[in-house]
Amino acid sequence: MKQQLAKGVAWLSAAKLIVNGLSTVSTLILARYLTPDDFGLVAFATTMLSVISAVTELSLASALIHHRDPTDIHYNTAWTMNVLRSLAIGLIFCLAAPWISEIHGDPRLQSVMMVLGVTLAMNGLTNPKMVVLTKNLVFWQEFVRNVAERLAGVTVGVVIAIVYQSYWALIASTVVSQLVSIAVSYLVYPYRPRITLRHAKQLWSFSIWLTLGQIINTLNWKFDHLLVGFLLGNKALGYYTVGDNLSTKPTREMISPLETTLFPGFSKIGDDKQRLKNAYRKAQTLVALIALPVGVGIALLSSSIVLLFLGQKWEPVILVIQIMAGSVAIQTLSSAVQPLALSQGQTKLLFKRDLISFAIRIPLIVIGLWTAGLLGVLIGRALSTLVSVHMNMTIVKMIIGTSIREQWLANIRSLAGVAGMVLLVGVAHYQLGVGHSTLQMITHLILFVFVGTVAYASVVLGLWLFMGKPHGPEHECINLLQSLIGKVKAHLNK
Repeated sequence: MKQQLAKGVAWLSAAKLIVNGLSTVSTLILARYLTPDDFGLVAFATTMLSVISAVTELSLASALIHHRDPTDIHYNTAWTMNVLRSLAIGLIFCLAAPWISEIHGDPRLQSVMMVLGVTLAMNGLTNPKMVVLTKNLVFWQEFVRNVAERLAGVTVGVVIAIVYQSYWALIASTVVSQLVSIAVSYLVYPYRPRITLRHAKQLWSFSIWLTLGQIINTLNWKFDHLLVGFLLGNKALGYYTVGDNLSTKPTREMISPLETTLFPGFSKIGDDKQRLKNAYRKAQTLVALIALPVGVGIALLSSSIVLLFLGQKWEPVILVIQIMAGSVAIQTLSSAVQPLALSQGQTKLLFKRDLISFAIRIPLIVIGLWTAGLLGVLIGRALSTLVSVHMNMTIVKMIIGTSIREQWLANIRSLAGVAGMVLLVGVAHYQLGVGHSTLQMITHLILFVFVGTVAYASVVLGLWLFMGKPHGPEHECINLLQSLIGKVKAHLNK
């Protein structure tokens, strides 16, 4: 199973690397041709779309993965339920468009919402049998679908942005991505659906708590966007959205492949508590070792990235990236709790966590907005992240018995490495600054990346050697490196 998981992570990591690269390049290009107001308008519509999608989300893919032996009738039921749900909420979204547009005070919003509503209605056509491959720890299909949909969306969006310099570039990108995703799902796993609701109750019984959790979780993470859009306007929401994308996507996309493979992987060993405990620790520390420095690094380099690639008009985004990227980095210390809990069927526990998080996060954000505007929202979001990490670690303790102290100590070398990176990059940035000319900015950015990488690797490896080479993520990275070197040598010797 370990080999299957490694292959799955490799496929998904490659997909995420390409997708994240395309998304970042797309954001940088679009930001050159579009305004913060354009981004804010579309972000407001897509945020509402995310909320209404979450409120009606059925989480049937997870139910099918968890089911020991699903039949074609199960898949047909899932497909039927998704189609009915998508048609209903797509229609509601379109009908609500004139009313929402009038309240928001922007007539452009009506046509944007109607187009997105039609796209939402088609979303339910996605092939549910894609989970067969996921259930068997086969993930090449995700590579094909993710890369195809993102490449198509980015291409269309960039072309329209360059030619027309219109916010419709963002809408077209979303629509094309969705259509390609649906088409590819049937190409990689042929399937002819049938309309039936025979096993609806059985699938719903597992997914109900996931659905409720998804509702709370989406409201939790999207409420701030709606709040900023309504009270601070499209321009502020544009800064907030672009900053959110640039700061959180690289880290989240990096750890997503591993989290995707962990659910079916943990499910296969879920009856062996000690084995599950060891597997969770290995996975979580490996995620933190890789993703923690990425998030913190983005925060440290935010001024260079924004001024070099986006320009002066996007300067307010710097603060957004600094706070958000740091918050996401801290979240990686407990990011594997979701697949762990799902593997044990603890969906109700996850719902309780999301509900408590919602009850804490929303007041912090509202108070922050009321007292300090956009900065207050960012501070409230950062404080809620610390609470979320503690709750996730508490859930891990409840499921596999690993104390919160043990979880922090397991990541001590990664945390120390990040501290060293912050210190040295901070000194280098203080001495050199961002730079004035384009060439100088590029040179300084490369230097900062080099200094941060060397500092982090030196501290982590130094502590690992000082502590007597304890078994941990360093072993996994070294073994992977040795395996890659061996394969390259074998290939060259042929």
